[in-house]
Amino acid sequence: MSSGKKTDSGIVKRLASEKGFELVGIAEACRLDEESAQLTEWLSRGYQASMQWMERNTDRRADPRSVLNGAKSVVSLGKNYYTQSQHADTSAKISKYAWGDDYHLVLGRVLKDLVAELSEMFPGNNFLWYCDTGPVMDKAWARRAGIGWIGKHTNVISRRIGSWVFLAEIITDLDLEYDLPETDHCGSCRACIDACPTNAIVEPYLLDANKCISFLTIENRDEAIPAEFVPNLDSWLFGCDICQDVCPWNRKFAAPSGEPAFLPREENLNLKPQDIHLMTREEFAGRFRRSPVKRTKYEGLQRNARALSAGSNSPENGCHS
Repeated sequence: MSSGKKTDSGIVKRLASEKGFELVGIAEACRLDEESAQLTEWLSRGYQASMQWMERNTDRRADPRSVLNGAKSVVSLGKNYYTQSQHADTSAKISKYAWGDDYHLVLGRVLKDLVAELSEMFPGNNFLWYCDTGPVMDKAWARRAGIGWIGKHTNVISRRIGSWVFLAEIITDLDLEYDLPETDHCGSCRACIDACPTNAIVEPYLLDANKCISFLTIENRDEAIPAEFVPNLDSWLFGCDICQDVCPWNRKFAAPSGEPAFLPREENLNLKPQDIHLMTREEFAGRFRRSPVKRTKYEGLQRNARALSAGSNSPENGCHS
């Protein structure tokens, strides 16, 4: 039985923290008018590239009450995934988020248990969880719930632990006490903008996915990476961490995650393009079982490896015939 907004919020935050979420905040379940307008403008510019799924359910994304009838609160959750391991100097690189097990699977189990406990604690209330799935604007809710702000590289940054964070949400009709939105703390810093080798951050807080190495090597389904970007892939085989690597908030506050499932698979810290060229479909399925790398599929990883091999032999990278 509900015992008051403040007490109930404390219970929700305690349970989430006990499940391993370092960041927990609560926002009012209301229509995201400003953020929805920004999304519409971003889509109108074609910055979603070929990710057509981002064009669907825009009305539902704008209002959590269209997802859960009677929703009153959105609980925003952040899970640290940073590890201190490094790629070998000559390795084809994989983004940190994909070093270990797929976070959708890892956090999905945790969220399912958390919602079960909340449902038992608050009988009669409804709880609906999401983790990078469904019509939810994760970053907008993270900012509104006060767990971080959206940086110039468009990732959520926490003052406590930086931006190496997986986001999740619980939408509920439980009436909770709301946290204050987080304010922007990027200041005049341009580190992420200046470091991007493909100029994907076209202006502060605005990312063109067509130019982003993460898109080009993961969500992109073309048979080849556009030639104009090949010399600037900077050895990234799957994803890209450059804008986060250079962020001062990460350099100062990033701390190792306590989740073993996010630790890197050591064999993937020293990959060579030729390793991928020689890999069979069966080897791909086995090596990247339960890994986010499977997102790009066998053909995508082969394509990326070809691009890295071509880029390393291009005159722009200092290799001349």
